[in-house]
This record gives sequence, structure tokens and C-alpha cells, in this order.
Amino acid sequence: MNYRSVKSMDDKFSTLGLGCWAFSGEVVWDGYDEKQSIATIHEAQDMGINVFDVAPVYGFGLAEEIVGKSLRNRPRDKAFIASKCGLVWDNEFRIANNLSAQSIRSEVEDSLRRLQTDYIDLYQMHWPDPSTPVEASMEVLLELTEQGKIRHIGVSNFSVALSEEAMKYGPIAAQQSLYNMVERNASTYHETPLSYRTEAEILPLCARSGQAFLPYSPLFQGLLSGVFSPKGNFSENDIRNHNKKLAGDTFEQLYALVEQLKQYCKEGINRPLNEVAINWLLYRQEVTSVICGAQNAAQLRSNAKAMEWTLSKEHYEALNKIVEQHKVDSEQPN
Repeated sequence: MNYRSVKSMDDKFSTLGLGCWAFSGEVVWDGYDEKQSIATIHEAQDMGINVFDVAPVYGFGLAEEIVGKSLRNRPRDKAFIASKCGLVWDNEFRIANNLSAQSIRSEVEDSLRRLQTDYIDLYQMHWPDPSTPVEASMEVLLELTEQGKIRHIGVSNFSVALSEEAMKYGPIAAQQSLYNMVERNASTYHETPLSYRTEAEILPLCARSGQAFLPYSPLFQGLLSGVFSPKGNFSENDIRNHNKKLAGDTFEQLYALVEQLKQYCKEGINRPLNEVAINWLLYRQEVTSVICGAQNAAQLRSNAKAMEWTLSKEHYEALNKIVEQHKVDSEQPN
């Protein structure tokens, strides 16, 4: 396994991290199995992966519980656990943004209990909360840092302006944003507008501030794994049906793009698309750890093979040219 470091934290991060949204249960993702999920986390750690990214809202607490069960009997300092706050739900599982001090204090205690740990390495504000001044959120996060319940503060899906405002009140160690070979400067995620453009704005911010950058959806929720069919990729319960890029009119264009990328990867690089997509991200030094989901050990091992080689500048530029020629959803740099 390869590792990278950043100025904002003393830790070393495996360049392949494990995204734990896939452990949210069968009501969210097709193919969920608890024993299989725990085995996947164990194998990830055994192969040297130390970054585990999760959130309370993933499976309404289930994903954090799975991470807690998996890591409870293993050395705590060998796992860098990144969780989040700010998305809460009611008894009918309706989700709302809430970064108030009271909510954050309640959320962190619930997360610590589910994760079966005394501290969270990176605690990220999951999405902005327009109803709460960022100063108020930062105040309680700094308190939690002083109490030893969290080690570092991060932000996810924050604009540059909001990130810089947060940085006035305390250190921000990491950014997490939507980023993959196709969605380089995406304007939406699951129909939610994004107030940032990752490649144009967030990567430069990380470079100049020394923050870690953790790209989420690195394989475009499976599209860049190269195994999708033209139709019928998910059951009606799968969360990806809410991503209209994968289930709507844009998918036909995206599928054509992926088929061309697969051909180039096979003929020009002699590597499968999922490995190429991961290495495309790691070509950028701003990328600290690729948060890549895996539902089972086979998927994990397939992604980990990307750590055995690196992408050349020639191949990186050729891939960009293919994506830019398709101009899908205007996701590319202006």
C-alpha cells in the first residue's frame, strides 16, 4: 500500500481509502451482507488501508455500527476513522441539515457509541447548514477537539468561501468533495446543487492550505468500474436510482463515454477502467486518499490493484481528452 501525508495532519494516509456507505444495508444498496461487510473491512486493514470514511446518515447509523464491530478488537491507532455530522433524521427517516451546537454534541456521542471508540480522527461537517452560522459550528467542534473526542475538523461539500470563513475560527484539516474522471467540476450530486467546482476551486484551496483532499464517488457510484450494462443495473431500492445521471437521460451519453474509456484502457494502458480511474485521481498530488467503496473483498482487491502501478502523463492527458470530447453534462473545466 502507498501512503501520502499533508501539512494539516501528522498522520500518513493510505492512498486507497475505504468508503463505508456501501455498508448501509439492503434498503440502500443492492448486495448488502453484514458478514461480508465486516470481512471486507478486515481485509482492507490487513492490506494496509488505514482510512475508513463513514457517516451517521449512511444506513441511519448502520454503517457506523458495522465499522465499530469490525475494528473494535483491532489496534485503534491503525485505523484513521473519518465520520461526519450535520445530516440528521426523524422517526420517519426524513433527513435535514443541522450543524447547530446542540445537534453536533448529540451526534458525536451517538457516533462514538456506534463506532465503539473514544475518539474520531476526522470529524467532517457533511453538508453546509444555511440556518447555522459556521462560527457556531466551529465553536463546538473546537470544544470537542479540546475534549479529545475528535482529533481533526474537516468539511465536505463546502464552497471555498464557506471553507475560508470556517478557517477564520479554527484549523480545517481536510476537504471532501465529489470528484472523479468524469465529474471534475460537477454542478450537482443526486440533484443537489453543489456550491463548489472541485478541480477549479477545491484542489487549489487544498494545495495552498496544506489540507487533505478526499474525493468521494471516485468510481461514479460504480459507473467507472466498467461493469454497467445499458439498462437494468440496480433494483428499485438501490440509492443510485436517485442519481439521474445514472438512471436518467444523461446515462446513455455516459455509457457511450465509458465504453470508449474502457477501450482506451484496454488497448492503450492494458489495465481495467476501475484501476485507471483510481490512478487518474492519484495523478493529482492534491489527492490524499481515494475514498473508494467496496461491498465485498473481491471488489476491494480489484480496486487495490491500482496501487501496483501509476498513470503516465501521456495517458492522463489522453483520458482527459476523451472525456472532454463527450462534453457530458458540462462537467469539464471551462
